[in-house]
Amino acid sequence: MKVIQLYKNEGRLIDKALKNDRDAQRVLYDWHSPKMLSVCRYYIKDVQEAEEVLLNGFLKVFTHLKSFKGHGSFEGWIRRIMVRECISFIRQNKKVEFATDEAQMPQIKSDNITQRINVAEIQQLIDQLPEGYKMVFVMYAIEGYKHIEIAEILNISEGTSKSQLFKARKMLQQQIVERNKSENGTT
Repeated sequence: MKVIQLYKNEGRLIDKALKNDRDAQRVLYDWHSPKMLSVCRYYIKDVQEAEEVLLNGFLKVFTHLKSFKGHGSFEGWIRRIMVRECISFIRQNKKVEFATDEAQMPQIKSDNITQRINVAEIQQLIDQLPEGYKMVFVMYAIEGYKHIEIAEILNISEGTSKSQLFKARKMLQQQIVERNKSENGTT
């Protein structure tokens, strides 16, 4: 796969930022912060807390900039830092539990799930998931991590990661069904 550099001057900006050029750091922050804030919001419900994590993440980006070797995209490198910073924040501020029970979720018919849902509504549904479900779901379905990677990052087994994803999907499906019923007046 060929990596396309989105910003022609990004390499020069990174070099300048390595030399503590505050203007270059500001430009890099301005270019990448909107997308990285949305990454933080996937994991953290409160916008102010997500912004705090974003700032801490960028502090790490600039203090560890010398470790970016130019392999892959700079944005992807920043994204990995943000994901790990979000997980660290959640662990520090909330007790994250990964359910290991095999409780049965009700079977859901997916006939009526294809109605339009906007991005804000999807984010609200994801925000309602228990923290363990939410982290695994976001890492797998949105960030594209594999279960083995999720297990390593979160210190859980690969089976627990798969179970959390399954349960998160079922819970989201149930929420969508309930949402559709209430919108259609069938509750």
